[in-house]
Amino acid sequence: MRAVRRVQAAGGAPCTVVIDRQRAAARRVREIASKLRTRGKLSREESTRVIRRVTGELAGLAEKTAAESAAVLRNGRRALPKALSGRVRGRLRRALDELAVTIERTAKIVAQARTRLAGQTPESATRLVSLHDPDARPIRKGRIDKPVEFGYKAQVTDNDDGIILDYGVEYGAAPDGPQLAPAVERICRRTGRVPRAVTADRGYGQPAVERDLHTLGVRTVAIPRQAKTSPARKTIEHSRGFHRLVKMAHWLGKDGSATSNAATAGTAPAWTAGTERRSGAGTGYSPTT
Repeated sequence: MRAVRRVQAAGGAPCTVVIDRQRAAARRVREIASKLRTRGKLSREESTRVIRRVTGELAGLAEKTAAESAAVLRNGRRALPKALSGRVRGRLRRALDELAVTIERTAKIVAQARTRLAGQTPESATRLVSLHDPDARPIRKGRIDKPVEFGYKAQVTDNDDGIILDYGVEYGAAPDGPQLAPAVERICRRTGRVPRAVTADRGYGQPAVERDLHTLGVRTVAIPRQAKTSPARKTIEHSRGFHRLVKMAHWLGKDGSATSNAATAGTAPAWTAGTERRSGAGTGYSPTT
């Protein structure tokens, strides 16, 4: 509705009627939230049935509003050549462009909802989860309270003084492991030094990651393995030096990871950039707004 109001305020299609369905949509959203809170008291089938019904109603409201907004878009484009001044024409053109994008994205979200109600799952790589941030993607975090969140994967690398040396942002749920060695390599090019030791959480615990780091010249890699380990590997991971380096990951933040170097080229991965004076680089999700 905000995009429609901007078009009409700029002089485009002021007489085209669009019904404001925000209150009706908000009422249905509250109904879904209420059913989710009382899911333990209701049977799973009953709560799911209600949620599916209300979701279908929300999709219907969105379709009706999009159809009326399309009429505003058509009439606004007809009024564009008649704008009184260049400034008014520019404001109207920007409002029409915004409305066109909103209509297109709304149609995609409605189609996704219809697909889900039909018992199918939309393709996660191209699924639209935000009208205002089309590049945001679902990210499965594995938490009980929030099993799935929406945004980006970010990796921040800093040294033992807390200075950020490298960062990267990836679309969707990009795997952690392949991001570590390229980050360390970029820092090596910038600083002219190779970290003596790198540690990270279990998300990076793959033999290929360790091999890539050793190829770069990293002498010590302290990353717990993801899979079941051999007795020899267990001996390494239970050693005092290994534990000391892995602890640095947690100093950077929850679920974090870190790397250490004797001088200024230490790097490591962590969910968020650390605030303590430890070296580290990390991956984390950046939520969409």
